[in-house]
Amino acid sequence: MIAHDCELERHDGRKRLELSFQAALASEYKGATQKIRILTEHWVSSQVYCPNCGHVSITQYKNNSPVADFFCSNCREDYELKGYKRAFGTKVVDGAYRTMMERLSASNNPNLLLMEYDHIRLEVRSLSVIPKQFFIPDIIEKRKPLSSGARRAGWVGCNIRLSTIPNAGRIVLIKNGIVESPKDVIAKWRQTLFLRHQKDLRSKGWLLSIMGCIDKIQNRTFLLHDLYGFEQELMAIYPENRHIRPKIRQQLQVLRDMGYLIFLGNGTYQLAAPTGQNAPMEQDTASTESM
Repeated sequence: MIAHDCELERHDGRKRLELSFQAALASEYKGATQKIRILTEHWVSSQVYCPNCGHVSITQYKNNSPVADFFCSNCREDYELKGYKRAFGTKVVDGAYRTMMERLSASNNPNLLLMEYDHIRLEVRSLSVIPKQFFIPDIIEKRKPLSSGARRAGWVGCNIRLSTIPNAGRIVLIKNGIVESPKDVIAKWRQTLFLRHQKDLRSKGWLLSIMGCIDKIQNRTFLLHDLYGFEQELMAIYPENRHIRPKIRQQLQVLRDMGYLIFLGNGTYQLAAPTGQNAPMEQDTASTESM
């Protein structure tokens, strides 16, 4: 859904994000966990815009939804919130493994908001969002069942492996107290919406793997030969595939057609700057990639 300029303007000019929590809202609660839940959820519903459509706010579900914590009343995107008092590491603990695996292919799978807050000063330090199109089975780690002595003996949870998500799938709204431009955030969000059309999770996994390899090159401009350097790594992930190099070239063409990459000729590619438009780029029939 296209973001409305009037909504964006509120965040770029007329409305200033307030990073502090309203401590008085949790004054009647005793438990620290309950207090911070009240404060973080209220902050999100009062301060965070929808990165999908630019609507000025997202709304908290009134009841405990098994799927999400917030939704956008304009575009109906769902969001789940994970808050932590320190910076997130390589993994984040999530809920039941079976539920997570079932919802990966569902249309109502939520986007994930990751909030880092200062529990002493009661304010937000960082906030990022992982769009739902980046959730595939490969990033979900199954945890060991709870022991027989546990209250929920046998229950199996899961972790989300943040380290396996490409940079394009970790969109920063706030970093170390600095608020990113909403227009930039929404442009980055739109850049990868084409992944939602990849219904086959295995095919999407290949695209995400190639995007991750491109990140490791650490240069916006790179050569096809650079990606061939990840052949062994990709073979370990997809051992059933005996044609890794042709697969790499195929995925680069898909990413080019979707506007994520620009083909410069002679086996050279460049990451496209986010523009918010994902229409396929025009292809020069006189010059094609070296297969």
